[in-house]
Formats: sequence, C-alpha cells, structure tokens
Amino acid sequence: MDLTKRIGQRLRAARQEQKLSLSDLSSRTNSLSKSRISNYEQGIRRMGLEEAHELSMALRTVTPTYLLCLDDKGPLDAEEMRLVEFFRLSDERGRATVLEVAERQSEFGVAAKAAAAEEQEQAPLVEDELSTA
Repeated sequence: MDLTKRIGQRLRAARQEQKLSLSDLSSRTNSLSKSRISNYEQGIRRMGLEEAHELSMALRTVTPTYLLCLDDKGPLDAEEMRLVEFFRLSDERGRATVLEVAERQSEFGVAAKAAAAEEQEQAPLVEDELSTA
C-alpha cells in the first residue's frame, strides 16, 4: 500500500476513534475543509507538515509524525490524555514536577525490567543444577 493511503487510513482511524464526523473535525481546524480532509483520508491527496500539525492539534490524540507515518506511536489512550491535559493545565513549576516524576518512574521501570530479565536468565541455571544433583 502506498504511503498516501496509509496516511489517510491513520487520519480516518484517529477521527473515527473520537466519533467525529468530517464536519466536526473540519470545524476544529483553522483552515481545512471537510472535502480536503476527506481527500486526505481517501489517499487522493497527501497532507503536508502544516496540515498534519493542524489536524493533530484538532484531534489532540495523535502527533503530526504519527499521522505522516514517521513514527508508530499511536493515539493516546484515556489515561495518557488525562496526563497530557494535567500537564498543559500546569504552570511552569507543575510541569517540571510532572516531568521529574515521569523520569524517576521510567528509571524504576527500566530497573525492574532488567532485574526480571536477569532473573529469567538465571532460572535455567537453577533447573540444570537441580537435574544434575
């Protein structure tokens, strides 16, 4: 499948996930008509960077790079959206706090995954020792 069609499918899926009509999405943008958005979705016309940015801001759940198939980080789930909304509503100090907590938490996640992987690697050794005893 060509890139223009894949881009259109991503846009359509993001719009439909929010149960938005073409008119609804168009009204959330500054300059995109429903026929233009429909052309993007059908793969008739490929959106540019500006349009991808405008549509991602209107949809609020996808990034321009996701829409343009430059990354595969899909739409945000409800919990992720809440976090983004809280971040956006925060002042500078609140944003710094949110980022600090997220960084610390991700370090714990990486450490936990490493420990689990190490434990899994050692499990066969224990079984081998038991079978040879």
